[in-house]
Amino acid sequence: MKKDFFIKQLDEIIFDFNGIKSKAVHEDLSGNTSVEEIVTVLTKSKAAVERIVGKNSEYYKEIQATLLRQSIWEGRKLKIVIGIIIALKSDLEKDYLKSFEEIIRSEVFDDYLDMAEHLEFNGYKDAAAVLIGSSLEAYLRELCKSNDIDIEVERDNGTLVAKKAETMNSDLAKKNVYSSAYQKQITAWLGLRNSAAHGKYDEYSKMEVKLMLQGIRQFILINTK
Repeated sequence: MKKDFFIKQLDEIIFDFNGIKSKAVHEDLSGNTSVEEIVTVLTKSKAAVERIVGKNSEYYKEIQATLLRQSIWEGRKLKIVIGIIIALKSDLEKDYLKSFEEIIRSEVFDDYLDMAEHLEFNGYKDAAAVLIGSSLEAYLRELCKSNDIDIEVERDNGTLVAKKAETMNSDLAKKNVYSSAYQKQITAWLGLRNSAAHGKYDEYSKMEVKLMLQGIRQFILINTK
């Protein structure tokens, strides 16, 4: 893979985004901007991520999920997507491009949270909150696996579906993997992530995202054997 070629593509997308951001009047990128130019950058972002890491990557899945949210205006979607683009670029530059699941199981898991910290520091609190929350959910899934807790639940029709993060949180607390105090804190963190994922950006602050990141780092440190 020609890493520099892919990084150049991502840099061009970030450049286009900064151009839109510089002339936008409002935080959601509206005012002096058109839906057409925003959608163009969204389309380029999705196509670039598919070329670089494929449709099965977490980067692509996060972008696809963002684009499908009907309650979020295109400018808000673009801000989240650019955060994902920056995270992917960082992975490429640091030569540890792996799938999300591989990162969770490896010693570089903390580096993934470092990327979220980088996003938060540079003003992308909403994208950072989504990434931090996704990291937490994936870690809860790993804790369930290591403590013989099912990570799937059977529906009435017999099909298996992945447990929701809050269900895993409850199951882990019931098995005394961690305390009820941590259970309540995790519920709050997941609530913040859900607010970010659904475009409710006014329900939390940049400081809350920072504290969430610090708290989850500590939680992982305590529970990693």
